[in-house]
Amino acid sequence: MAFARTGSVALLGVDGVVVEVQADIEPGLAAFTIVGLPDKAINESRDRVRAAVVNSGEKWPLRKLTVGLSPASVPKSGSGFDLAIACAVLAACERLKPESIERLLLVGELGLDGRARPVRGVLPAVLAAADAGYAKVAVPQATAAEAALVPGVEVLAVRSLRQLIALLCGEPEPEEPPEQLFGSGPDPALAGLALPGLGVRRKDASGSASADGGWRKDLADVAGQCEARHALELAAAGGHHLFLKGPPGAGKTMLAERLPGVLPPLGQQEALEVTAIHSIAGLLPPGRPLVQHAPYCAPHHSTTMPAIVGGGSGLPRPGVASLAHRGVLFLDEAPEFSVRVLDALRQPLEAGEVLIARSAGSLRLPARFLLLLAANPCPCGRWSRHGDSCECTPTMVTRYQARLSGPLLDRVDLRVEVDAVSRTALLRQREAPAESSAAVAARVLAARERAAARYAEAPWRLNGEVPGHELRTRYPLGPEALRDAEREMERGFLTARGLDRVLRVAWTAADLAGSARPGRDHVRTALALRGNAFRSASPPDPCF
Repeated sequence: MAFARTGSVALLGVDGVVVEVQADIEPGLAAFTIVGLPDKAINESRDRVRAAVVNSGEKWPLRKLTVGLSPASVPKSGSGFDLAIACAVLAACERLKPESIERLLLVGELGLDGRARPVRGVLPAVLAAADAGYAKVAVPQATAAEAALVPGVEVLAVRSLRQLIALLCGEPEPEEPPEQLFGSGPDPALAGLALPGLGVRRKDASGSASADGGWRKDLADVAGQCEARHALELAAAGGHHLFLKGPPGAGKTMLAERLPGVLPPLGQQEALEVTAIHSIAGLLPPGRPLVQHAPYCAPHHSTTMPAIVGGGSGLPRPGVASLAHRGVLFLDEAPEFSVRVLDALRQPLEAGEVLIARSAGSLRLPARFLLLLAANPCPCGRWSRHGDSCECTPTMVTRYQARLSGPLLDRVDLRVEVDAVSRTALLRQREAPAESSAAVAARVLAARERAAARYAEAPWRLNGEVPGHELRTRYPLGPEALRDAEREMERGFLTARGLDRVLRVAWTAADLAGSARPGRDHVRTALALRGNAFRSASPPDPCF
């Protein structure tokens, strides 16, 4: 009997669980069995691994072979166990020294020719390995830069099984021709792993929101919309959710697409969190393994609830809410989304995470995003404060507006009515251009630094994250500052949750203004931006 073991990682949501891969060879009829709750992809690895070993010039054992994945109670999925299974089998055959792989963790798929193919989720896998005490990991060369983001772990970039055997045995590395990929795009092994139709966009190196890195979007492009721009700045500075309501063509989508451009770059820990999620989804861009800027997700209104909050067959996978973690989730035409989808966002808006329970297990997925909703005032979109040609009946308007439930809107801090851009604003844009994203981003960064200094001894960093009880007890405001808010509560226009959110916005307004503590004007600003989302009000002053 021959036995060997090595390590690999099973991914459960966005977390990794270290798995011991054991290989046992006994006398008997030639057979290859894998045990330990493998899925179909792992069961198919029997043929991939056998072909890869033979095509790498090694002998395959013609005896009874059993591969165990421990702990056996944890579900395993994906093709990332191929490298570990192949090395465990070769060590059991004494082609490799068992001690050479016992403290080595391997993650990667094998092609039939023995090439090491990339898999998704390498970063969370290496993070789990580091937490478990592994000092060396072997991953496919295409994902080595991603694995190298984890400090204190030596990364072996593997091109093929033949090269890995040579490295482990101290033999000269074989000369291999460069791998020929189909097409000139990203590695085809990772193509298709992205979640289609989710509209995930990233920032380019300059910090502007970009889908392909070729175009830039700046707040200076927006004509007028003074109140909406101010609300956008407050949302970015304090992490407040925002609702924009206005007719088609008023600039709601234009404003939303420029919100990521005023958000500060992600911190080191935040970047690793976001990168781990995008690695599992297969959305990391080639050559840029670390996501350093806030993600921007804009799903279509036909997107299903599992695609938004996470799900799928077996163990759940991250949805758009998790892909937008530490970034922006923009729901355009929000009333057109399913009511179940919209109400499913209420939990992550409060808790910053999604808890999904399935028969195969329950998972917590991070989902602390900045929600931005946009909607027309009525189904046809032609209603305005100035009495345009809207032909919608009151029943149609009521039904349309009711798709955004009260509990959901109660969790939205800022609500702004966006009017159509006037001819004067468009003509004067060249003479008096609006502020650029860079100028607004500088104020947002300064406001966030003030908030971080205030909460230095607390577990939160943004005003939008502070629990209401802590806000009222540890950072209380004077009676004069709260007078207007108390009157709104007495009139029934403001709930207890709404008061907490008004106080958070007031603190953000004070941080942007450089004030040490919010005054009555800051609270009034927060109340004004929390008015009824479908109630007409006097138009804002022009931005000139």
